[in-house]
Amino acid sequence: MKKSLIVLAIVFTFIACEKTTQTKEFKTAYIDTAKLMDESIEGKDVEAKYKEKAKVMGSQLDAEVARWKDEAANFQKNAQANGQAWAQQKGAELQKREQQISYAQDGMLRQLQQESSVEMDSLVKSYKKIIKEYGKEKGFDYIYGTGEANSVLYAKDQYDITKEIIKMVNDKYKAADKKEVKADDKSEAKKADKK
Repeated sequence: MKKSLIVLAIVFTFIACEKTTQTKEFKTAYIDTAKLMDESIEGKDVEAKYKEKAKVMGSQLDAEVARWKDEAANFQKNAQANGQAWAQQKGAELQKREQQISYAQDGMLRQLQQESSVEMDSLVKSYKKIIKEYGKEKGFDYIYGTGEANSVLYAKDQYDITKEIIKMVNDKYKAADKKEVKADDKSEAKKADKK
């Protein structure tokens, strides 16, 4: 009986050791985050929005710069004719306006960067949520990010799920856009019914 207990204990020990020495295979993948941001429709829309906004704000500033350049050119022509006192006063005014234009330009850039940063941060949070859901659904243990902020130095191409994620975020963005259009159509229909 003692021998059978000893044999049984050895068998259990062997089985327990066998289980602890086995390594679990992890299911991993990676996403090229720079490519995700560049190729997602929503990312492109955000980028286009701020390019257009910069263009509009820049054109207003360009008009101011053009007026300042015209005045500076006239100042050069008229400085000797109007005397030193006039030249000093007008020169100080031109310098002050140049400084104001420079401050306005800096302020415009800061405003655009701040606004786009808030929107891009929101987009990144949204994408992280989608990636997390995707990872859970597909049974991944890890999903790494590559791109501008590398956290993967090497990975086989077979683990690249960037295209799948781009498709998911684009589909979700299109579906949300369609819901907004339908909601707008319904509110227009209600307005028409009230008339």
